[in-house]
Amino acid sequence: MWGRLWSLLLGFLAAATVPGPSLRRPSQELDATPRMTIPHEELSGTRYFQAQAQNYSTLLLEEASARLLVGARGALFSLSARDIADGAHKEIHWEASPEMRSKCHQKGKNNLTECFNHVRFLQRLNATHLYACGTHAFQPLCAAIDAEAFALPGSFEEGKEKCPYDPARGFTGLIIDGGLYTATRYEFRSIPDIRRSRHPHSLRTEEAPVHWLNDAEFVFSVLVRESEASTVGDDDKVYYFFTERAAAEEGSSSFGPSRSSHRVARVARVCKGDLGGKKILQKKWTSFLKARLICHIPQYEKLRGVCSLDTEHSARTHFYAAFTLTTQWKTLEASAICRYDLAEVQAVFSGPYMEYQDGARRWGRYEGGIPEPRPGSCITDSLRSRGYNSSQDLPSLVLDFVKLHPLMARPVVPTRGRPLLLKRNVRYTHLTGTPVTTPAGPTYDLLFLGTADGWIHKAVVLGSGMHIIEETQVFREPQAVENLVVSLRQHSLYVGAPSGVIQLPLSTCFRYRSCYDCILARDPYCGWSPSSHSCVAATTTANRTSLIQDIERGNRGCEGSTDVGPPPPLKTRSVLRGDDVLLPCDQPSNLARALWLLNGSKSLSDGQDGYRVGVDGLLVTDTQPEHSGSYSCFAEENGLRALLASYSLVVRPATPAPAPQAPATKGSQLGPDVQLLYVLAIAALGALCFILAFALLYVACLRGGGRGHQGKYSLGRAGGSAVQLQTVSGQCPGEEDEGDDGEGAGGLEGSCLQIIPGEGAPAPPPPPPPPPPAELTNGLAALPSRLRRVNGNNYVLLRQGSNGVPAGPCSFAEELSRILEKRKHTQLVEQLDESSV
Repeated sequence: MWGRLWSLLLGFLAAATVPGPSLRRPSQELDATPRMTIPHEELSGTRYFQAQAQNYSTLLLEEASARLLVGARGALFSLSARDIADGAHKEIHWEASPEMRSKCHQKGKNNLTECFNHVRFLQRLNATHLYACGTHAFQPLCAAIDAEAFALPGSFEEGKEKCPYDPARGFTGLIIDGGLYTATRYEFRSIPDIRRSRHPHSLRTEEAPVHWLNDAEFVFSVLVRESEASTVGDDDKVYYFFTERAAAEEGSSSFGPSRSSHRVARVARVCKGDLGGKKILQKKWTSFLKARLICHIPQYEKLRGVCSLDTEHSARTHFYAAFTLTTQWKTLEASAICRYDLAEVQAVFSGPYMEYQDGARRWGRYEGGIPEPRPGSCITDSLRSRGYNSSQDLPSLVLDFVKLHPLMARPVVPTRGRPLLLKRNVRYTHLTGTPVTTPAGPTYDLLFLGTADGWIHKAVVLGSGMHIIEETQVFREPQAVENLVVSLRQHSLYVGAPSGVIQLPLSTCFRYRSCYDCILARDPYCGWSPSSHSCVAATTTANRTSLIQDIERGNRGCEGSTDVGPPPPLKTRSVLRGDDVLLPCDQPSNLARALWLLNGSKSLSDGQDGYRVGVDGLLVTDTQPEHSGSYSCFAEENGLRALLASYSLVVRPATPAPAPQAPATKGSQLGPDVQLLYVLAIAALGALCFILAFALLYVACLRGGGRGHQGKYSLGRAGGSAVQLQTVSGQCPGEEDEGDDGEGAGGLEGSCLQIIPGEGAPAPPPPPPPPPPAELTNGLAALPSRLRRVNGNNYVLLRQGSNGVPAGPCSFAEELSRILEKRKHTQLVEQLDESSV
């Protein structure tokens, strides 16, 4: 069912249209598979930090001092960025008091998770101090911390305007030129807001008559210095990324949730030099504008994470955003990655506006005139020349327009109109990236994507798609990746999660053993060194230009190289005809296809001539002599072929093994007279047993005909305690109502045996059964264990004729021999049919 549902959804993805180029790849091609899978047991070069605290979700990297600052629940840590587990860290305990926790609990909050001091904000305030804010049991506090001493100050600042109450509420914050720019839902029952505090001109978003933000959950914020090298004297801007409830014109489709709960992704911006209005929009942003972010189709609306690259150069600034699928089917999980160029975002903010139409009670495109200066724009040299030196000099008409038209009409579409990646069964929670310049000259964006179950996907952006180099299980126990930070100086990735912080190397080039394996990885950090015959990190090699890389195609550069790795050893397998045999062949790459060749030429396909090709090797079923030969296992990937395993298979004829015979010794040979004596003794004992058995059966027939013992065989007196042995089927065929004196033939109708202990001497034990024939040795050994699984009394073999008269005695060996002879041609099943015994 889910397979068909996903096929329909992918078909809808391929057919959906958004503004942009019409040329698009099939959606199936976007679902990239990580090339390598590295489980937690195979991690190398990692360092782990964990203390008594929990929720290590706030990270601040200071490259200059090589320190990694961590904000957790009830504590802050200063770790060495070179080795976070060196044991020389500093720690600040910052817990909420028992009284604060008690008040928090009285408000109905969870005393096990929410009523603590969760550090949500940690930034550099100035050259000497850090600035941190915590939820403090739903009474936020902030503190300026001496960075050198790493200790709390004697007094704290009120945090209600700077930090969220709820530790689970979306939050983002920056310190820019001493001002604090934060976005969250601040107070206990307040609406979301973008604010600037610790600044001479504190600002916030408007609430009436139009809410600029509608139940927003903030994800990310970044400063883009657009004033750098600006020819028009533009201002720097702060961009915010969040998800909020959709406006009326952005209702859901048939695939999405209901209109009232439909949420969309947004990007908003404000100017750093905004001072608010003089009479209108006092202490409010005059430059606030927002637009919708579209990744692929409306179902990818839940924004999970955003990262920005090249923010120091606005002409090259771009963003990567992770979205998750939002549908009414909770079990259907997927993620998408889209790229947005700053130029496209700027173009949307320079386009048409939306306005709320009271008559239709919905948002629609504004078609009227736009006042001058353009509403929402920053102060530029052109405006200064016209007398508008700050936002407080803007006309009231412009400020009124800004107040009622915060939403742009056009959405921001991804680069080339489509996502870089669609990934099924994955929920990305955070992402970060860095540009990597290769020895050949081109620069590629390398992304690290954290998942909700503790994995990291390392991916390189290639044109209009992404290649996932590897997936790494960084935490043994599944937990969400909450933060990611890249250090270029330490060549490390730091991962923040509920249980601790882990430090990973940005590349593990040593995993690639051959030239082809190195270039197939397409890792910008790795290249094949012909001089050292190894895959090395391009950032640490002196002669970078000699390295072999092929990031774009991933299959060229090693044609003349002899570094293809050592050939695998030839292994020999011998198997009996008719048996099955598995030839293991582990594919190191998830993108490789297993190719099996017989005798160097015949290609083996799955399901043909008894061959089954799997991810773990080749299974040959019901082997025959023609299956003998040389088998070679290759990995085919991206047009390249590599030999992984070689086998020599020999199928031997299945001849029955001769019965083992005891070696005859001279002392064990018996003379003819002694042998004759033994034969006569055995014959006499056998005749005596036969006579006794016949006598016992005759006595039982004479005394077992009464109604009280009908259908029973009895021995001894009727007054003793009776033990009944029934057949496996539990049925007594042939039983009929007879008179009280019904004896004789009618006494054998039942298939039940009653043994009544007597007073005489016990009967001698029966002689052991003779040994079975030599050819039935294996069957005899296997049969009793199978019978015991059915019933403990299966060794009592009782034969009766159809007319109720015993068919005569039969030996145990004869019965077993007949059963085993019959089972030579049948399959012994696990659960026997009881009625057949």
